[in-house]
Amino acid sequence: MTGLPLFPVTMVGSWTRSPELLRAQSRKQRGRISASEFERVADEAVLETLRLQEEAGVDLVTDGEQRRDNFYSFVAEKLDGVRLMSLAEMLDLVEDKDGFERILQTLDVPAFAIRNPTCVGKIERRVPLALDEYRFLRQHTDRPIKVPLPGPYLLTRAMWVKEATRAAYPTKEDLAEDVVRILRQEVSELHDAGADFVQFDEPVLTELVFTQGQTRTFMCAALAARKDPAEELEFAVDLINRVVTGLDGLRVGLHVCRGNWSQQEQILLKGSYHPLAPY
Repeated sequence: MTGLPLFPVTMVGSWTRSPELLRAQSRKQRGRISASEFERVADEAVLETLRLQEEAGVDLVTDGEQRRDNFYSFVAEKLDGVRLMSLAEMLDLVEDKDGFERILQTLDVPAFAIRNPTCVGKIERRVPLALDEYRFLRQHTDRPIKVPLPGPYLLTRAMWVKEATRAAYPTKEDLAEDVVRILRQEVSELHDAGADFVQFDEPVLTELVFTQGQTRTFMCAALAARKDPAEELEFAVDLINRVVTGLDGLRVGLHVCRGNWSQQEQILLKGSYHPLAPY
């Protein structure tokens, strides 16, 4: 990434989607428009997002994740063995219904309106996760490009829902093996295509240190964290290192945050990021 300043300006990755794009996303999911019709609307949204970034002087641009329904559930469209399940469906499925009910009570939106990518069989990459997004953006800018991807810990913990997943993967560690393999393939192809920066989204890491292992958000709807928080953090570190080891010349970053699933400040996570620094 030659020519970037010491502290380049970028955005986390997501950008507000227009009402037109949201309608197109909904209509595509319900089979009312074709994938190509949706892509036409999304192309225009990406170009507008790019224009605004360039006008603002952003150094490291993204496509605003305009094609994704959210920052990690979009993988259900890209991977075999993954199905989007509403939180209401998951409540019927999970064994710990009381714990799941407590999570649902913190939401500002109905449980049927939020969907989680749930592993229901062996996962394989049907199409690239983000390579096509990168290639489209590359055609329209000469600025360095950052590609956000859901991190391996986030994907593993979100997708491993014991009651739905254990026939294919008895433990979340088993699922993680294939998650690492798939992400490594994706990142390698992005690297070969010329991507300047890959950002891994791992917001759930803050939950581990702020709640000391007591899951209380829908950020990863599955209740998959059962170990000591320090063990989970070591697990997350190992997964990311395995994804990126040997990919010289590719800059990577990590996105963590406190979440935005509620407008009630007293419900959102609070605490210092310092406990994450050693990891």
